[in-house]
This record gives sequence, C-alpha cells and structure tokens, in this order.
Amino acid sequence: MNAHRPPVPPFTLESATEKVRLAEDGWNSRDPARVALAYTPDSRWRNRAEFLEGRGAITAFLMRKWERELDYRLIKELWAFREDRIAVRFAYEWRDDSGQWFRSYGNENWAFEADGLMRLRIASINDAPIRECDRCYHWPPGRRPDDHPGLSDLGF
Repeated sequence: MNAHRPPVPPFTLESATEKVRLAEDGWNSRDPARVALAYTPDSRWRNRAEFLEGRGAITAFLMRKWERELDYRLIKELWAFREDRIAVRFAYEWRDDSGQWFRSYGNENWAFEADGLMRLRIASINDAPIRECDRCYHWPPGRRPDDHPGLSDLGF
C-alpha cells in the first residue's frame, strides 16, 4: 500500500507551492532512498535522455547523480498547476570532481496520484559551466534557508 504524501491533489496555489518546496527539501537532502519515497512504486521518469521506471531505478539514478554532482544545491519554483499536475522550473549548482562548477537549469512536469505520490516526472535540463565566484547558492548542505532568495529573486 502506498503512503499518504500530503499535500494531495487537487492542488491549490498554496498546496502546489508547498508541494514544490517539499520536493526541493527532499532533493537537497541528497538522500536517494528518502527522495524515492515521494514517488509511486511504479513511477515513470524522463530525466534528460534517460528513462526510468520504479523506485529502485530512481534510487540507483539518484545515487549515481550525487556521486557525480558534488556540493549540490537546488532551488525549485512553481510555474503552473492544475488538478493533479504541477509544472516547476529549477536551477541547481554543483561541481564535478575536477572542481569545475555548473549551474543546471530546467523544467519538470509532474503528475500525482490521489495519495500525493508522484506517478510521472518529465525533466528537461541544461548545464552551464560557471566560475566558482559566480555561484549564488552558498547555504550549508541540506534545506535551503527560508530567507535565501528564490529563482525569480536571483533573476534565473
């Protein structure tokens, strides 16, 4: 049986905004098993050109991702919502093992079950190399502080 994962559809502006922040917080934990629990057991993903199905595949993908994308920091922002769907835009900063920094920009389309678990995630992402001095995300690992600027505030 799936766990109940509020907020649940149908979404309002308030509940969709909360759902996006909860997703951001989960991803900023960099805990693949924790993040995977937000998705249905048979959830389907398209992440760039990679197609995944199921929590096991999601967990394995996230483990690989965070082994490669070091010092990962993410900000998500609600773009649109309707009933059981949410669209977000996001940007995250990370470095590779050579010390090169990147800012990755993208959009995600999400579809949810009635219990609030995500059944579909479609992500389009582009990576831009940046200089370390151009980084904008400087909070300690984990949740973005409430007073840290969001994407619109940063002009992203």
